[in-house]
Amino acid sequence: MKTIPYWIETAGAFPDRSGKPLTEDTDLVVVGAGLTGLSTALHSARKGARVTLVEKGQIGSGASARNGGMANLGFTIGVGQAIRRYGLERAREIYNSYGEAVDTVERLVNEESIDCQFRRVGRLGVASRPAHFESKKAQQRDLAKYFGHETELIGKAELRSEIGSDVYHGGLLDPFSAALHVGRFVRGMAEACERAGVEIHERNAAIGVRRTAAGRFEVSTERGVIRTGQVMMATDAYTDKNFPWLRRQQVCVGSFIIVTEPLGEELARDIIPKARLIVDSNQVCHYFRLTPDNRLLFGGRARFAPSDPTSDKKSGAVLFREMCAIFPQLSRTRIEYVWGGSVGFAMDRIVHAGRTEDGVHYSMGYAGHGVQMATHMGHVMAEVMDGHPEANPVRDIAPPRIPLYNGTAWFLPFAGAYYKTLDRIR
Repeated sequence: MKTIPYWIETAGAFPDRSGKPLTEDTDLVVVGAGLTGLSTALHSARKGARVTLVEKGQIGSGASARNGGMANLGFTIGVGQAIRRYGLERAREIYNSYGEAVDTVERLVNEESIDCQFRRVGRLGVASRPAHFESKKAQQRDLAKYFGHETELIGKAELRSEIGSDVYHGGLLDPFSAALHVGRFVRGMAEACERAGVEIHERNAAIGVRRTAAGRFEVSTERGVIRTGQVMMATDAYTDKNFPWLRRQQVCVGSFIIVTEPLGEELARDIIPKARLIVDSNQVCHYFRLTPDNRLLFGGRARFAPSDPTSDKKSGAVLFREMCAIFPQLSRTRIEYVWGGSVGFAMDRIVHAGRTEDGVHYSMGYAGHGVQMATHMGHVMAEVMDGHPEANPVRDIAPPRIPLYNGTAWFLPFAGAYYKTLDRIR
């Protein structure tokens, strides 16, 4: 098995953007060259800003190319919970931003002619237990009643038309969610940034930000200091200890993915006939889809452990067993790729974006919806920094504090055991 993301290896060559002379003065420094940073940089440059983007690794080396390639509508909390927290109008605004996010991805694909196989194939949320299907029915009613969002309920008897497995008890189909090749999308966004005049500096980590007496900023990097009018932190789950405030606001959870050998057209259409994006209803969930070349990508929280090549292979073995439990017809299929990455979750499981007390802007905590939300929030934060705070759907909603947490999630194995127990008994 290759322990690199399928998306990176099949995206085509990425140029080396390291070692270039560093601009000493600019309008905006963006820290992190994932989708949040690339989108912020592109939209700010389009407004005429001089933008410098610094990245400690390579473009897309974090979560932006380590995911399932799914741009799904909907957030990770229930409709009723969102309304109780924020009130109907604010909950509707936040929910709608998740739909607008998929539109943002599609708009950028079209405007920048990014060949990333973007297709609105639809997301199918499948019920792992009969009781979960009853919850799907309530979810469908609430989405239509409160948010005007129409979905399709699919009973167990009809589910075979959507998935070649008998383990699920029905599903809820959102037809507007989209699949894409995220490696190609990341590469295309970087190229779009450079066409817009953004300076990209790879392998040059930001190690500190200081507010000056004049109200500007000095961003210290491994290769020098940049003076700037604004700073945007776009590091999400890959925020390091140099930025402890942001690091403490979210918990980083490992997510792991395997990708099979090419299955061929007949077997691929047997397991997912309509090429949907599929997510199950477990607390420790699985997500899976077909890749453009008819492989099965299968992901989940296989082990509550950090990602490294040894851990990834162990997680790959777990995922293979779980994949075969769902699709016995794949039991003799070879796994060609396995990798892991980190997903950022705030305690309230919604995205958070705004400005710190020192005036540094940020966006983080995508909770598994990063492909579309990171891209969209980059656009949003470009508007905010241009003087339009009302563009931010989560304005004035601060991330809740996490008790006894300093940025190292020592409690994850216990949380993982708890949620896996819930999946067995509910």
